[in-house]
Amino acid sequence: MSALKQAPWQADALLLLVTVVAASGWIFSKEALAGMPPLLFIGTRFLLAGLLLLPFAWPALQRLPPRRVRRGVLVGFLFSAAIAFWILGLSYSDHLGESAFINSLGILLVPVVARLLFGDRPPRSTWVALPVALFGFALLSLNAGFRIEASQLLMVCAALCFALLINVNTRVVRNVPALPLTTLQLISVGSILTCLSLVVEHQPLALSPSIVSWFMASVLLASSLRFFLQIKAQGMTTPSHAAVILMLEAVWTALFAAWWFGETMTLLQLLGCSLIFTALLINRWYWVRKVMLRWLPSAQR
Repeated sequence: MSALKQAPWQADALLLLVTVVAASGWIFSKEALAGMPPLLFIGTRFLLAGLLLLPFAWPALQRLPPRRVRRGVLVGFLFSAAIAFWILGLSYSDHLGESAFINSLGILLVPVVARLLFGDRPPRSTWVALPVALFGFALLSLNAGFRIEASQLLMVCAALCFALLINVNTRVVRNVPALPLTTLQLISVGSILTCLSLVVEHQPLALSPSIVSWFMASVLLASSLRFFLQIKAQGMTTPSHAAVILMLEAVWTALFAAWWFGETMTLLQLLGCSLIFTALLINRWYWVRKVMLRWLPSAQR
């Protein structure tokens, strides 16, 4: 019997925990940015997280052919672009909940990018979901007074890069096990963005005990623990099933931001975020229904 059949609820519980930890990472990062330049923060965060995972990944890394290691490192360059856009968007953002929903557009854009670059045919649900998501983003732009804010544009760029990254990962490094691949990419991203920060950023550090605490929480919880749990959980279920639960990250982020920062949403923001989340559900409806049937057996009758 497969792990998927043995422990479906354990996989779902772990993935749900991953979404909570990932959403917490938005709070940790925003707090740490008060005393650290964005690229230096994310670069050192990923570098340390990768080094913490390295002992667990080292046996598998030693068995990898050099060409696969090189591919993993090269894909890390694309990951660097995605995470750089994300952290810069976060640094400009005054509303974490809105930014999280815009960033989640990357899930919806995966089949679109696959169509444009690789000729794959997206499911019909993608073409239904896309205009719904675009209308939701338009409402968020209207909330800013008929203009796209810098944080919104940067999050859209991050979503596009993440969609491209997912497509490249499934094609270029599909035979590399998840843990060594994650470790390679974290170390690559950390090294690239830390070096870039030293060249382009001149903001002084203000490392108070609280800033260091937020930084370490980002490294240990939002990076190392999050990726470790996500890898473990994804090994117990299917990628499409995991993607449905991972969509909840934006919802948790909005709730945590409302609790921690006292954020509230205007009617346009609420409608825009709701439409984006609806689009994600439409795009993954087949798998959403399977998740619902797993947890609500009575719905099958």
